[in-house]
Formats: sequence, structure tokens, C-alpha cells
Amino acid sequence: MSSPLSQSQYQVRFDWGIEGARTVAADVDVIVVVDVLSFTTMVGIALEYGIEVLPFDGTDAARYASEHAAVVAGKRGSPLSLSPASVGPEHAGTRVVVQSPNGSRISAALRGDVPVVAGSLRNRSAVAEWVLARQAEKANRLSVAVIASGEARGDGTSRFAVEDMFGAGAIIDALAEVGIDFCSPEAAAASAAFTGLRNAIGHLVSASASGKELEEWGFPQDVELASQVDSSTVVPVLRGDAFSITR
Repeated sequence: MSSPLSQSQYQVRFDWGIEGARTVAADVDVIVVVDVLSFTTMVGIALEYGIEVLPFDGTDAARYASEHAAVVAGKRGSPLSLSPASVGPEHAGTRVVVQSPNGSRISAALRGDVPVVAGSLRNRSAVAEWVLARQAEKANRLSVAVIASGEARGDGTSRFAVEDMFGAGAIIDALAEVGIDFCSPEAAAASAAFTGLRNAIGHLVSASASGKELEEWGFPQDVELASQVDSSTVVPVLRGDAFSITR
């Protein structure tokens, strides 16, 4: 018998971080990872410009990049980094290894036979439509695990990140809009957080702990880009080593 923590009786499930992903995603058809500030937002924008992103959670990113004909993302503020504002058409055709303690780490850990999608506020409706198309191909009900990455503290422990709650809730709400709506209570609560505060999402993300931190570091444009709801139709899917656009 499966654990109640797996939410396995529900079509749409929700949990936090890598351990949450391992708990609710054991038997799903699709995993959606949400790291609004900034990994999954950066991945979506990168793919818009023809840049492939390789998530990495190891100790030698330079060696991994060399083995995969890629470059390593620089520190935030570099020409090509985790910062969504750092990517542009000048990087088209580049393969970039991105290492982060949240979305990148979780995506790399979940790499396997189940498609891992990079979800955000920007592509919430596009993700839902993509999932619906996969359900039509399966010709049966498709199960989805939506994973909010959260943020890492300086000591390595995780903290709640409201922007990821909103991002996950936005995707769960979009899934419900296309008819994929048999949600766990956890997923329903995340969706309600988004729908109840939707008109204030931009302000709330910028005023959040993570948003304020990025603004203090000098990256307000990252917050602005990440707060845009339904601004992208790109659905990044991790198959093999890299996120790419998969129809």
C-alpha cells in the first residue's frame, strides 16, 4: 500500500523540494519543476533564444560541460548566467551547464524516463496545454507532480519561497482550466494561493524575501521577467542531458 504522503490517489499532486519530488513523483507521467527566481524562468527564456540548458548537481561543472560540448554559466552578473536577464539572441546555439541549489539540482536528480518540465509563471498555460496533449496521446488519465523548489539557506536547509508557491499554483490552476483537475488538497491549496492573489502577483513576487534579495543584489529585471504571467508559449522538457523544446 502506498503512503498517504505520495498523494497517489490524485491526478495532480504537489510538494516541495527534492524529497517532496521523490515522495509524490514515483509513479507519475509528468513532473513539473518550478523555480520562479530563477532557474525555470531562465530555462524558458533561454530556449526562446535557441539556448539549450543542461541542469547539473555535481562537483565538477567544467568537466561536465567539456564532456557535453557546453559552457558553464557564470555567476549572476556574467553575460550568461542563472539570471533570466542575462540570456539573449547573442547566445543562440549555445549549450550551457547551469548549477543551482534549487531548480537545477532537482531537475538533474529527477532526470530519467519521466519527462521533467521547467514550469514558471511565464509559461503556465503552455505547460497545461502540453500536458493535455500528452494525455490525449496516452488516451487515458495522465498524472502530474508539480514540485515547488523552494530556496536554500546559507546552511543548506530549505526555506519556503512564496514565488514558487504562486508559480506552482498558477500551473495547477491552468491544468484545471483544461480539465486536468483531480487535485490533491495540497495542490488545491497551491492553486488557491495563486487564484486568490493573482491580481497582485507582480507586487507580491517583487516584495517577497527572494524578490527583495535579488533587487538588493542589483537584479530587479530578473524579478520583473519572472513575474510575467502567460508571457511565453515555450515548454522546456528535459530529455537526456538538456532542456529543449519538445512538441
